[in-house]
Amino acid sequence: MVVALLLTRAFTRPASRMHILDHPNERSLHSNPMPRTGGVAIVTGIVVGGVMFAVTAGSRLPIAVGWLGTIATLIAVVSYFDDRRHLPIVVRLTAHIAASGLLVVAGLGIGSLSLPGFTYALPAWPATVLTVLFTVWMVNLYNFMDGMDGFAGGMTAIGFGTLAVLGWWGGDEVFAALNVIIVGATIGFLIFNFPPAKIFMGDTGSSTLGFLAAGMSLWAHVTGLVPLWISVVVFSPFIVDATVTLVRRAGRGEKVWQAHKTHYYQRLVQAGWGHRKTVLLEYGLMLVCAGAAVAAYAAGALLQWVLVGAVAMMYIGFFELVRAVEARSGVVPYR
Repeated sequence: MVVALLLTRAFTRPASRMHILDHPNERSLHSNPMPRTGGVAIVTGIVVGGVMFAVTAGSRLPIAVGWLGTIATLIAVVSYFDDRRHLPIVVRLTAHIAASGLLVVAGLGIGSLSLPGFTYALPAWPATVLTVLFTVWMVNLYNFMDGMDGFAGGMTAIGFGTLAVLGWWGGDEVFAALNVIIVGATIGFLIFNFPPAKIFMGDTGSSTLGFLAAGMSLWAHVTGLVPLWISVVVFSPFIVDATVTLVRRAGRGEKVWQAHKTHYYQRLVQAGWGHRKTVLLEYGLMLVCAGAAVAAYAAGALLQWVLVGAVAMMYIGFFELVRAVEARSGVVPYR
């Protein structure tokens, strides 16, 4: 956390040589250029913390750690060049698909589908395709959702913090410790990113964290530590908003790859709630999902379904809240 905090503070200074600016565009909720090198601080903090932990853990580290660290570093490097030069989408997607394929090679593919009280083993090819789709979507949706002060940092702190709790509860100290390292590095950045933000994490941060969210979830699933559906519940504040918005835009015949401001969190900000009020509401959603995931971890199938249903009802209520706020503010609700 200290490394990320010090680097983030340094990158907020105008004299910083790393000063890559985020200029407002069609999806931006900010009006002035902002430094977007916070992701470099986050990734550096994770690397330093991971190396220190590896030195102390020694031979206790599973091989998955090396794979995840190497692939995440590759994602970070590609994303850094994207922050600097705006790489073509084909280059970015190729890197994301390659990273997903490496997860399969590392033995971290989705070998089975699991729901409360239900598990179905997948053949090799469907498992590979599903792993690639899940990982690529997590990388990109993290990028889509990183559009509001404190949002992606908060999801990371709460999401990986929840995985750390589940890892500790399940007896996997290495898994828990690595998630704590990710949380610590992100909090060091979040101190300067909470509304009003002084710096953004950029693609370097969002894409790397999205990959780690997928990778850690798959690791927990493959080892039997945490079923994948529980990790999906943990990160559902991002997954649900991004996925529902994508489906709605596709249904309207819009070009889903173009920048926009129709995510639910963006609609709240534009309807007058502002960054701070909206992000605090989102933190509340994240904490509810975290609590549901922890409660479901040791529960029976029936209670697990009840918890999943409760989370689904929460999102329906959230969608209605957004429409109501838009209606009261005079904004035409997005249909």
